Amino acid sequence: MDKKVLAGIIEHTNVNPNATPSDIDKLCEEAVKYGFYAVVVPPIYVRHAKKKLRGTGVRVVAVVGFPWGNNPTASKVVEPEYAVRSGADEIDMVMNRSWLKSGDERAVMRDIRAVIRAAKGRPVKVILETSDLTIDEKMRAVKIAVKAGASYIKTSTGYGINKGGATVEDVRLIRSIAGPSVGIKASGGVKKIVDAARLVEAGATRIGTSSGVELMEEKEVEESKY
Repeated sequence: MDKKVLAGIIEHTNVNPNATPSDIDKLCEEAVKYGFYAVVVPPIYVRHAKKKLRGTGVRVVAVVGFPWGNNPTASKVVEPEYAVRSGADEIDMVMNRSWLKSGDERAVMRDIRAVIRAAKGRPVKVILETSDLTIDEKMRAVKIAVKAGASYIKTSTGYGINKGGATVEDVRLIRSIAGPSVGIKASGGVKKIVDAARLVEAGATRIGTSSGVELMEEKEVEESKY
């Protein structure tokens, strides 16, 4: 896969709970250097990243309800509101798997729609955490997210109970249900260009990774990096 094309769809990520402002500076500098599409950061670092990236064209994505997604909707909407005020260009929200698994699909729908409203027109990606779901749950989750108005379906946070990331099979399943108009962000465990290429071929339109630099330089990724 052409590196320049790949770089243009990579969302360079640091959502480590120990991340410092200097870590976010490094993330932004790398995103500019390699021409990545965006950086993904916690809401508290949106303003910092936005200032660092001013005039570069690199977007800033904020995570919401991260990493579990099971916080109350009333508190969950505060995060995108804060992120938008801070300058976030896009929102990655974690779906409430507890409600999905208990069969309360209306609650899942309301939760997603509330975050979409709070995002004020910014694209919202709904993170399913595919490794923690059955095939039936994945199918239902995609249908709910699409009906709720999600701009993208995202596979994983990297913090799931089963620690799984993006797979070709899951991307194909999501694409078969979501149709051609909804984007797919394959995230988690993307450590080689060949992995990214296979995910794109399967239907992914964005790649989320903390290993973007290693992908560009074709270096081996440390096991600790997700």
